[in-house]
Amino acid sequence: MNCDLFLDLAWLPRPPTEFKDMCRRLLDGASGAEIQHLASFALDASHAARLTRLMRARQEQNCPLSPLIPVKLGVLANGTIDLAINALAVAAARHGILLDCVTADYGTFIQEALDPASSMNVARCDVVLLALDYRAFPFGRSPGGTHAATANVEEAISLLMRIRAGVSASGAVCILQTLAPPVEALFGSLDRALPGTLRHSVDAFNRRLAADLQSTTDLLLDVAAIAETVGLANWHSPDQWNLAKLPFADNCIPLYADHVARLLAAMRGKARRCLILDLDNTLWGGVIGDDGLQGIVLAEGDAVGEAYRSVQALALALRERGIVLAVSSKNTEEVARRVFREHPEMLIREDQIAVFQANWEDKATNIKAIADALSLGLESMVLLDDNPVERGLVRQILPQVAVPELPDDPALYARTLAAAGYFEATTFSDEDRRRAAYYEGNARRVELQERAGDIDSYLASLDMEITFSPFDRIGRSRIAQLINKSNQFNLTTRRYTEAEVAALESDPACTTLQVRLADRFGDNGMISVVICRTLPEASWLIDTWLMSCRVLGRRAEQMVLREILRQACEAGIRTLIGIYRPTDRNGMVRDHYSKLGFKQIASEDGDTTRWLLDAATEIDAAPMRVHRTSPSSLLP
Repeated sequence: MNCDLFLDLAWLPRPPTEFKDMCRRLLDGASGAEIQHLASFALDASHAARLTRLMRARQEQNCPLSPLIPVKLGVLANGTIDLAINALAVAAARHGILLDCVTADYGTFIQEALDPASSMNVARCDVVLLALDYRAFPFGRSPGGTHAATANVEEAISLLMRIRAGVSASGAVCILQTLAPPVEALFGSLDRALPGTLRHSVDAFNRRLAADLQSTTDLLLDVAAIAETVGLANWHSPDQWNLAKLPFADNCIPLYADHVARLLAAMRGKARRCLILDLDNTLWGGVIGDDGLQGIVLAEGDAVGEAYRSVQALALALRERGIVLAVSSKNTEEVARRVFREHPEMLIREDQIAVFQANWEDKATNIKAIADALSLGLESMVLLDDNPVERGLVRQILPQVAVPELPDDPALYARTLAAAGYFEATTFSDEDRRRAAYYEGNARRVELQERAGDIDSYLASLDMEITFSPFDRIGRSRIAQLINKSNQFNLTTRRYTEAEVAALESDPACTTLQVRLADRFGDNGMISVVICRTLPEASWLIDTWLMSCRVLGRRAEQMVLREILRQACEAGIRTLIGIYRPTDRNGMVRDHYSKLGFKQIASEDGDTTRWLLDAATEIDAAPMRVHRTSPSSLLP
């Protein structure tokens, strides 16, 4: 049963009986949102093939398929990977990615990687998946031979790094896989401990790979963990390898594809950031309004009570890594809050919930209110709810919100939520760790603003301090993360890898800003990123300007512009040129430059607009202190 949870993608709803007809009706007019909806079901190979044909037809018609983000993925494998291509395309669409897959002929993965003129390298993929299993590497057996075993692992790592370097030279980000060890053992339990066995070598390879990738911008796909989750004997199929060189059993393909898609989505900033929790029969057993504080089931030592506590423990662990917690429950608010305040077995406390919506409104309305309070998009939300009617309602009204199916047994709630992979991460920093606190503070600011009424008094009461710094090594990872995940307050939505961000730090033709904001409720972290490029005739082009939506309404954009103008004047720049490139997500900043006093000028690039501002323009000061950690040459 637990294995089936993963292999069946049991957190996804089953496809409707009319799925075939739905695809046929959309063949000449499917939008990206409709494709993403069709991909949101647990599809078998036949369903996946049908939906993939629909996507390819729409792509061949050059149809815009927003909100799906296009990604060209190259796949290099030592086995036969063709059966996974449809599943990869469907899983990617489920996670908001429009995938264009490039593959190589069987057995040519080394040549394709190392030859600059190969079809893979010429394709200029955004990402290349090195789908290699243990049979791709020269693992020799030398039981008990420590030196020979170490040399053998070094040779395998060296081969992988040469392949990686060949692919990276084309500008692609690489996804490298850990290796799932074979089932067969020579020494039984001693295999893992004895140098020179295949199990020991594979373990050493995996540890080395994970350590080496921490200092790169490439991504790690932990195939060893996926295989262990479903069981190595289920992962490896000897007959399918012998017959068709399938690197893993075909019934594992949807799970593998979903894990790849999670990485691609996280890389493009599409991982979820907020977990919304139902209360009755989700965080505890029973109905608080009927059963009372002593009647709900939530206790250590009680099998059912411990099941609900495991949900709370997972939610708190997610909060510790920066996921925001919220509540949406059909309940009387004071009755619901009493459990958090008074129940001795309650793990989650009231102050750990950023937004608490307990009322008799429908869940969709409450989720919209939560998103507004947190300044997060609906696509950042996950709803955990035991009630299938509520789940269906939210999926229908708010399809952007992720809503996992839950089994009947609450003991599997936490496992199902974790298995769904909504909160995939490609990096983790102190800034990420503090994210939940940022949003909790933001919710308190909203409450204060509602009480203050007068906006100027409210802003003054926040006691804000804004800090400007150029790009640097310390902020590099967070800067790249913001550039790749910010979509709404982002004037151009240009994407830069961490390596490209590093290059900007020393580029004399670029001026960069990372901006932080703090107030009396706490540190908001990095809230804005700006890249200006020097043009002839003493002009700066604002190549990138993005801001966190959670600081909207605090006039931070005026302060950022004032800093840009200050540095421009010191550099002898006479004019600023701003660019707005419209997308389906950044309509909120359509009038950004005009509101700041820029004048629109001619543009030759379709819908893109260009805006001009004299660098001597004075910008009204916002009520906040300014701190700079710029190099001395930039200080006033």
